[in-house]
Amino acid sequence: MRFFLFLLFIQSLEPLSDRVLIQEHRHRSDVQSMSLAEIEASAFERNPEIRVMEERVALAKAGVTPAGAVDDPSFMYRGWSTPLVRPWDVNQTQHMFMLSQTFPASGKRELRYELANQTVEIAEAELESKRLEIAGKVRAAFYELLRNEDELRLHDEQIALARQAVASARIKYTVGRVPQQDVLKAQVALTKLADHLLMFLQDGDLVRARLNTLIGRDPAAPLEVSGQHRTPAELPAIANLEQTALDNRPELQAIRAAIRESETKVRLAEKNYKPDVTVGAGYMLMPSGSMNRNGYMAELSFNLPWLNRSKHDSDIREAQSNVGLQRATLESQKAFVFQEIQEAVIRANSASRLVELYRDTLTSAAYQADQTDFLNLIDSQNTVLDVEYSYFRALAEFDSRIADLERAIGAALPREVQGGLEASHETK
Repeated sequence: MRFFLFLLFIQSLEPLSDRVLIQEHRHRSDVQSMSLAEIEASAFERNPEIRVMEERVALAKAGVTPAGAVDDPSFMYRGWSTPLVRPWDVNQTQHMFMLSQTFPASGKRELRYELANQTVEIAEAELESKRLEIAGKVRAAFYELLRNEDELRLHDEQIALARQAVASARIKYTVGRVPQQDVLKAQVALTKLADHLLMFLQDGDLVRARLNTLIGRDPAAPLEVSGQHRTPAELPAIANLEQTALDNRPELQAIRAAIRESETKVRLAEKNYKPDVTVGAGYMLMPSGSMNRNGYMAELSFNLPWLNRSKHDSDIREAQSNVGLQRATLESQKAFVFQEIQEAVIRANSASRLVELYRDTLTSAAYQADQTDFLNLIDSQNTVLDVEYSYFRALAEFDSRIADLERAIGAALPREVQGGLEASHETK
């Protein structure tokens, strides 16, 4: 019975291996690969979130000119003394026509104009923050896709070795040179490759969908990437990274602009103690038979803010409190940024050490089928395969951590491309 089952296994071995080998990855030659710079440029141009922030900047800029303008002039007509018994007799009516204009107190228009420009600064800083955020996501997805392509290429190489191993196992088993467990182990190794392939294809499709969405394309659109894994020789000192963040981080710039905006609001609230002035001039037409039928009118009025001191004092205190809030927010954001920098440096250094570790320990398992025990051959192949996968994951992890660090400091780091085993490649 056992012998019969084993014969069935041997007969099914070839069709199964063929089905697995048919799944060998094929790069699409009809899709032009995109570099990281091209993908980032596409994201800056077409990303929906960035487009929203650009519209907010446009909206803020549209409010600058009206902020410095005076209120619209007003026109008024009044009809007086029309007899109730003859309401249609307008010759008995006193007609008055008047134009008036309100002028804000000195300095208010300038402060409002300054306030509107500071609102634009905040919107522009928030736009840069969104661009930096999207760039970080794009880079992380890009490096994931590079890693996925590395894993698929490695899978293709291992498929060729697995084909040779299965063929060798069949021949040696036929002539009685290896036991049944060697054949089974070859089949398990082949099945493991098929399992890896399914996982790699799924991961690639997921990251393509995410990257396509980031650059404003259909998530299902085909996408291939080309680029290089890169490793700086040495990361800058923490103090230099923190200073770079203070100078370049858009979120900090937005809060500083918000502080200036709040300070301007304080000055504007204080200006509200100065009255606004309204002047007007009019023409009056008196009823028929009047001694002076034509006349003019002049008008001057202003508000009395000092009689409403509690309101204006409250406005000033509120504006001053907002300044304190924004300053506290700035210090809190600085602490958060410094934490991000520290964590990104720790993770980047850890990933860099892993890259060096796997690169130093990675060896080629070249062998001849007649010169080694078959079980050791399979074990060696699987071990090297796991190390190579770990090496590519470490490369992608380091690239992602550098992207996080660049996001934290708000600027690009000087980067030196690391040479060596599979440090750069292009997918086609």
